[in-house]
Amino acid sequence: MLGSLPPRVSVTAMALAQYRCSACGNVTRFDVTVTRRTRAFHHFTVGGELTVEDEVVLAEHVEEVSCRWCGSGQAVEEVTEEALAEPLSKQSEA
Repeated sequence: MLGSLPPRVSVTAMALAQYRCSACGNVTRFDVTVTRRTRAFHHFTVGGELTVEDEVVLAEHVEEVSCRWCGSGQAVEEVTEEALAEPLSKQSEA
């Protein structure tokens, strides 16, 4: 009955980036394409059910980020938490 129960996964993730779309001001919805290389412990029961445990991200590469609101991929920039607190108009003046 492989797949009858959802696998238990505990992932040690790398730092997550935050984004802002300078075209529309979106800071909450993005489509992010990522390639990850991981190492994990796969535990199969005698019945064949899989539990994935202790998954560790060894490498991660963000391939593409696009804005879910306006569709722009060119206007999306990675920002710091402090920059997210500033109004968008103030950042464009800098």
